[in-house]
Amino acid sequence: MPQLLLELLSEEIPARMQPGAQRDLERMARERLTAAQLPFERLRAFAGPRRLTLVVDGLPAAQGDRTEERKGPKVGAPEQALAGFLRSTGIAQDQLVERDGAWFASISHTGRPTTEIIAEMVEAIVRGFPWPKSMTWGAGRLRWVRPLQRILCVFDRHIVPLNVEGFEAGDITEGHRFMGEARPFRARDFDEYREALAGHFVVLDADERQQRIQFNASALCRAHDLDLVEDDGLLEEVGGLAEWPVPVLGEMDPTFLDLPPEVIRTSMRTHQRYFAVQNRTTGKLAARFVVVANIEASDGGALVAAGNARVLSARLKDAQFFWDEDRRAGFQVWLEKLKGVTFHAKLGTMAERVARLEAVAEMLAPAVGADPKRAREAAHLAKADLASSMVGEFPELQGVMGAYYARESGLPGPVAEAIGEQYRPAGPSDEAPDTPLAMVVAMADKLDTLVGFFAVGEKPTGSRDPYALRRAALGLIRIMLKSDVRLPICAAVRDWYRALKTYAAPGRAVYASAARTTGWLGVGWDAAGEAMETYLDELEAALISEAAYVIAVDEDRPVAFDRTAIVARAPSQPVIYRFRAAREVAEEVTAFLVERLKVLLQGQGARHDLVDAVYALGDDDVVRIMRRIEALGRFLATVDGANLLAAYKRASNILTAEAKKGAAPSGAPKLLPNAPPEEAALIRALDAATPKVETALEAEDFAAAMHSLSVLRAPVDAFFDKVLVNSDKAGERENRLKLLGEVRALMGQVADFSQVSG
Repeated sequence: MPQLLLELLSEEIPARMQPGAQRDLERMARERLTAAQLPFERLRAFAGPRRLTLVVDGLPAAQGDRTEERKGPKVGAPEQALAGFLRSTGIAQDQLVERDGAWFASISHTGRPTTEIIAEMVEAIVRGFPWPKSMTWGAGRLRWVRPLQRILCVFDRHIVPLNVEGFEAGDITEGHRFMGEARPFRARDFDEYREALAGHFVVLDADERQQRIQFNASALCRAHDLDLVEDDGLLEEVGGLAEWPVPVLGEMDPTFLDLPPEVIRTSMRTHQRYFAVQNRTTGKLAARFVVVANIEASDGGALVAAGNARVLSARLKDAQFFWDEDRRAGFQVWLEKLKGVTFHAKLGTMAERVARLEAVAEMLAPAVGADPKRAREAAHLAKADLASSMVGEFPELQGVMGAYYARESGLPGPVAEAIGEQYRPAGPSDEAPDTPLAMVVAMADKLDTLVGFFAVGEKPTGSRDPYALRRAALGLIRIMLKSDVRLPICAAVRDWYRALKTYAAPGRAVYASAARTTGWLGVGWDAAGEAMETYLDELEAALISEAAYVIAVDEDRPVAFDRTAIVARAPSQPVIYRFRAAREVAEEVTAFLVERLKVLLQGQGARHDLVDAVYALGDDDVVRIMRRIEALGRFLATVDGANLLAAYKRASNILTAEAKKGAAPSGAPKLLPNAPPEEAALIRALDAATPKVETALEAEDFAAAMHSLSVLRAPVDAFFDKVLVNSDKAGERENRLKLLGEVRALMGQVADFSQVSG
């Protein structure tokens, strides 16, 4: 069947935009062909440094004839409505069909030639292509990522007649700018198009370009007893920079190897798009690099390598200067600079964030088995490198450089490690920290990010998450799950609100207000003495439950207190920062973390309804929630679990229907005289299972709790098979409803089974 070949040739397309452009071209073509009811066998799109290409195989020569049925006004509707419908359909009234009290029109459409539809589709794609950034050029109004040069569009080996802003479609394209004949050539189908491109030194497929780079660069390194340092992100980028990629091995001054390897690799990657190379024996960086050229040089790339070596040398000299300057400056200089760096307008400076991190890390330390004093020290230094020259040049090295500078300053190894791992895990493939000090600093960082932005009303909305709170939540969850960190989220949020006391400074105080407790904490609150202890406790209780404020004060004093107010009230002093009520934020942050836990589990193939079933119990301990979910999943996978779930739903439906009539009976059922043996057996089984389930839950042995529930399966099944719940005797009916209520309540201690699907 006929084939469509479309190429949009332009000046260089930024590499970062090419993968998205390939997906968008495929999507837009697929949507328009489907809307036009044009079937096809296969649709492919390609993106490269200078061209977007679309190939559609198996298209028909024309649309098929089709009939459209359109519903009109009701029979008996005003004449104006009927006349308007007839005009819109172009048929006479006697051609209408009456059905279900309304008029229907059958409209026949003759299929259009495919070339007409393709011409409309191509123009719509070119005019409406969703480039992240686009431009106009010359006197034209057409927008494209870079100036468009040609449109090749052929269908069934014939040119499709179309013109977009003066660009007439043809069957001509061109190959590499510099290599080969460097002149246009004709292509009438995809096979000859792809073959001709290869003959003109253009690799069309992005995957093929990347494979060629990977294979040839690795072979080049092996020939010199070296290994290529793999970098998938860089490989994808350079694959979008060269139509005919040719790896070249270059040399650099070995003295630069004294720099931290992360600095060398980042400089190569960020500034020059070079691959780093390592010694095959030692695994350390070698004084070599791989650059991907866009030509096959006659000298084997010697000139290319020399030129790139000079550029890299200049870059690394800058890095060497930053390294030397930073080691002379030191942490105290940087910490002082952080006072002038704004973290967020609603949360204050980076120095104020550091103060919060110190307090939060100290409070979290016992949960991970870290020394609180050492945790405060590590948190105090964690953000200092943000003011260093090296991180200013390479922001992606924050934390990494802090760890190097900490070691250079003679700080303990665990402190340096904690500084270096504070941002981990940075993504799904990154490992979470697992040493106590590193864990507590990383958790404090993520908790401060989460709670801080929720507290000032900057929550994620839809796909918008400018402060990466979803990533912070997933990171926090992964740390807790990896090392079984028992950290109730609501308690952690309250700890964060306690850390707000660090905002107290000359001219500023931390204000809190609750019923009969209103006041503020100022400079020296922590040394106010025993006489103020009661006031401090009451103010802290208000601080960790109600809205909190940082206010400007005319008089510096440790504590100001007012018990005359009978309700919480806002401060009369000027407000510098305002934080939402802690109890509201705790609920929202917990729910947000549970939603992220669902995402994490879905990525592992787990069921999200089990998360809902466990979270409905009101637990905020992520590790305990996860253990319950795992036990629940295993239980429901058994025959006993599946049958007991069905029984639970049956019992719940009966009780729900009963509740609609009025209050359902509650309380413990009795073993009535002449009760059916199945009813008596279920009562005895329930009495035996209840203490076992409760004991197992108390010990957090959820598997044992589920096992204890499983013994109810047989008596519950027998009860429903042999016993009529809605007996005509009121006493029997009430007792049986109580029995079902107790079964549901006992199962509800393990999970909310009503949330489980199936």
